[in-house]
Amino acid sequence: MEYVIVGDDRGIFIPELKDFPLGKKVLRGLRLVHTHLKGEQLSSDDLSDLSLLRLDCVVAIDASVPQNAPVFLQSTHLVPPSPHSPPYRINPTQQLGTITGGFSPYIQSVEDELLKGRSAAQAVADETERAILVSVTKATAEEATDSIEELKELARTAGILVLDHVIQRPRQFSPKYLMGEGKLREVVISALQSGATMLVFDQELTPTQVRTISGMTELKVIDRSQLILDIFARRATTLDGKVQVELAQLKYLLPRLTGRGVQMSRLMGGIGGRGPGETKLEIDRRRIRDRIAKLERELAKLSDNRVQRRQKRVKSSLPIISIVGYTNAGKSTLLNSLTQSHVFTENLLFATLDTSTRRLRFPQDREVIITDTVGFIRSLPKSLLGAFRSTLEELNDANLLIHLVDCTNPRFMEQIKQVEDILRELGLDNKEMILVFNKCDRLADLKKMNPLHFMKIRKASHAMGAVEIAANDRKTLQPLLEQMRIRFWPTDISDSH
Repeated sequence: MEYVIVGDDRGIFIPELKDFPLGKKVLRGLRLVHTHLKGEQLSSDDLSDLSLLRLDCVVAIDASVPQNAPVFLQSTHLVPPSPHSPPYRINPTQQLGTITGGFSPYIQSVEDELLKGRSAAQAVADETERAILVSVTKATAEEATDSIEELKELARTAGILVLDHVIQRPRQFSPKYLMGEGKLREVVISALQSGATMLVFDQELTPTQVRTISGMTELKVIDRSQLILDIFARRATTLDGKVQVELAQLKYLLPRLTGRGVQMSRLMGGIGGRGPGETKLEIDRRRIRDRIAKLERELAKLSDNRVQRRQKRVKSSLPIISIVGYTNAGKSTLLNSLTQSHVFTENLLFATLDTSTRRLRFPQDREVIITDTVGFIRSLPKSLLGAFRSTLEELNDANLLIHLVDCTNPRFMEQIKQVEDILRELGLDNKEMILVFNKCDRLADLKKMNPLHFMKIRKASHAMGAVEIAANDRKTLQPLLEQMRIRFWPTDISDSH
């Protein structure tokens, strides 16, 4: 016996099972044997505890029988997930003393059955995070689907295997759980059945919601903001980027630094413990605030250095062009093609985080400075936008913005609006801008596969006066180069090169 619990007529309180954490096995390695004072059947609490705590089995002994009378018990154990069926099997009532066979073979057969119920696709490396994505929104079904698809891409960028997703559109949000408690229990049980290690919410959770949801399960619980912060922590390579990311992470974590220690290690460890990590979560609020103040001073110094570099560029009288756009639109690829440089590119969201600056030479000894900035995304965390404001300040010096759009993305019009909204928030909406539709080399195939989307691109391109290019093909960039030249040197004669 590992635990002895004394309850009352209303129930028992199961302690924190820290000595029996959920690990590689499907079940925890603990069975719960308890009494029912009135001989009642297994209760909903019994079945919830079985499912949420992944107990080997739950056994209820009828304590209402007279002395020396036969004692009866009822047991239940988990079964593999099946549509429209509960995750457990309730066994018939048995008389104590008539049960034969050892417990170990019985529970081993239960665990073998559960393991077979998991698909081969989920048999991944132990260190790989496996997630259920959850969206609780009042947006339209189409908007909710678009947002969850983007969350899937964010998860892929963070190296998370997505097992499933859940979209709920409630009449009203729960201040405690965001979604209804019953629905959340279903999601948690489904996640445990499928072998998930974390829940990722598409909406930003309040500190209270994170604590209450985490209190229900040992799964990690993070939201969209923390996922983006985690990706940024992976991608930051320069000192500027690293300082800004850590500052944003600490500001995000500070109001959430309450509750039990174990909960906090589960709640704030991030994905694989990157970024500030669990060690920083064990220190008190004062030390967190001290660290934030130090990082802000360091960021101010770095900002001063950036100002000096920007002043040098301004003094050089060279026009400055900044490439802006939604993440994964192809900004770094365009910079590489224009300047024949080798900025890192990959088909991931936020593949590059730090600003890159290059010179671009035009005919007749003309030159411009061209910069590639961090990509934008919907629901960008306020803490992150605030921390990166100093980096994005470089856009203030730009004489021209190139707004690059991946026109093959089904949500390209929404992405254009998201970028425009962020530019407006940064006070940059009055900058001169060239709208550029990227990946137009795929339009021929798109016309065959999705003619409606093709017509939407054609209509938008004509109405908005967009320049069409393929950023990975220098031959298609001539119209863009011509537009850039006209903006700065309208009287120059165009060169065929």
